[in-house]
Amino acid sequence: MKIILTLLVSIFSLLDLSQPGLEGVKDAYDRGDEKAAASELLQYYKSRDLGYPGLVMDRITAEEQKWADEALEHRFFVHRGYQPSYFYGKDIDWTYWPVKDNELRWQLHRHKWFTPLGKAWRVSGDEKYVREWMFEYRDWIAKNPLILIDSEDFEMLDEAKDKILENVRFAWRPLEVSHRVEDQIRQFALCVNADCFDEAFLLDFLENYYKHADYLQAHYSAKGNHLLFEAQRMLAASFFFHEFADADKWRKDAVEVMNREIGLQVYDDGVQYELDPHYHIEAAKLFFNSLALCNYYGMLDVFPESYLETVHNMAVVVYNLLYPDYTVPVFSDCRFLTKESLQSKFRDWSEVFTDDAYLKYLATDGEEGSVPSYKSKAFRTGGFYILRNGWDMNSTQVDIKAGPKAFWHCQPDNGTFEYWSEGRNFFPDSGSYVYGGDDSILAERNWFRQTRVHNTVTLDDRNLDSTASRCVNWSARGRVTVVSDSYEGFVHKRTFRLRRNGTLLIRDEISGPATGVVGVHFNLVPCEVESDVDSGEIEVRTLFEDGNNISITTRSREALTYREDEGWHSASYREKVERPAWTVQVQKSSAKRVVVMTVIEK
Repeated sequence: MKIILTLLVSIFSLLDLSQPGLEGVKDAYDRGDEKAAASELLQYYKSRDLGYPGLVMDRITAEEQKWADEALEHRFFVHRGYQPSYFYGKDIDWTYWPVKDNELRWQLHRHKWFTPLGKAWRVSGDEKYVREWMFEYRDWIAKNPLILIDSEDFEMLDEAKDKILENVRFAWRPLEVSHRVEDQIRQFALCVNADCFDEAFLLDFLENYYKHADYLQAHYSAKGNHLLFEAQRMLAASFFFHEFADADKWRKDAVEVMNREIGLQVYDDGVQYELDPHYHIEAAKLFFNSLALCNYYGMLDVFPESYLETVHNMAVVVYNLLYPDYTVPVFSDCRFLTKESLQSKFRDWSEVFTDDAYLKYLATDGEEGSVPSYKSKAFRTGGFYILRNGWDMNSTQVDIKAGPKAFWHCQPDNGTFEYWSEGRNFFPDSGSYVYGGDDSILAERNWFRQTRVHNTVTLDDRNLDSTASRCVNWSARGRVTVVSDSYEGFVHKRTFRLRRNGTLLIRDEISGPATGVVGVHFNLVPCEVESDVDSGEIEVRTLFEDGNNISITTRSREALTYREDEGWHSASYREKVERPAWTVQVQKSSAKRVVVMTVIEK
């Protein structure tokens, strides 16, 4: 049954008019003069402190200015993977879906260009930007009614018969609602003092905002990073729009979610359970932002000391995975993260975790702080292992992923690794390219999820049956052994050893009764290569002109074959580059174990 939700009460009845500063509003409302009450409420907000953590009021980047100017023409910036921005019509069509990628449709409803419209006014003084924001805001409300549907329908991939119901999947998915809940705080703060921002629009805005917050508070996602985004943004709503009578409940419930989920989503070693560096960083940011919000508004005591310790552990995971050039491994659905975005997090974290000298080092480009005394590091519960011979740009670092069973963002790639040396990542992971949509989009995503396009081992090129691994040996001197029951009757034991000179030794031992073709897969950085092949040894060498090269030599007592493969690397959404890829194959015809040795050296 479809139920269209509308507010059947006055917005003033949803406010706590006993709060300081609202005396004039209360007096007018109690007299039954809602017009006067609206005027008083507008003056209250125009004169209220509108400070909010991280809000920049007086600057706009060139990119943001472009988004604002395009928005005047209804060309909306929705996704970096789809440029130039699409035109959504003079009469805006919020159901326009030029490419059947779900992200394109979902992220349209995040209104990324709304905040730049406010910034453009603050910088230029031209109220055309605010007027356009007000028009588009009201247009969205009119064309995107809130209809209750079953929560599982938000993730449907097939096109619904009812176009209105189909649109609800995208416009009112809780994650998108949470984006709007937080971003409308910034839009309100930026635009409320424009002359064109009048009483009528204020009431429209507050009604829509309450509808969003009330709906989101009752429809949190069941688990995962979506739930963290939603709760942290409701916490923001409870503080900034504290005038709503329900704000205390919003805050209490959001804090309860964050305190509960930090124990459920973060392993004892600090790794977030999706086993994806990008989402680990996002989760750490959300847990930290909740701390920062409560501290900003003088309520830090809602979080126990253990909460702070866990957030710090998450930061430690981040900076251990990080390479000396401020890049991170693109395991699973991770994407390229800029140095600037990472350093902003390190600055924030270092101001709270003042005893961590490496956070300060990273935040200041090494001008302050110091590097850790250890080199290699194991996060055994989460399954990330870092082998390194130093912390500077002349070092070699190997990041290995071999953890427990994980969730949707985690790929079937246990045992994969990246090898970074002297400023170059020679074995970047495949990435993800796209997320989901119609069959053609899913096919593109699934290509990058194949086990064989990662730097690990397969049987008959199949995806792993089991994505869980366990560590059976670890040495901080640069050695780790992990075991995966990859397929029925197929046990893969992989040992990494990093020597002081940067040479990496990999020993793959496959045992069990399963038979078939064992493939040891290699996927290089885009480059030119040369190879020497015989049945007992296969060598591939990179040919970079700057001299920063490696050779990869694979040996076995069994007969080896060499197969060139299709290779792609994607560090950004809908961007991919071709790269050398090959598989060293060995026939496993009985329960007899197979051992393959690989040496990667400068």
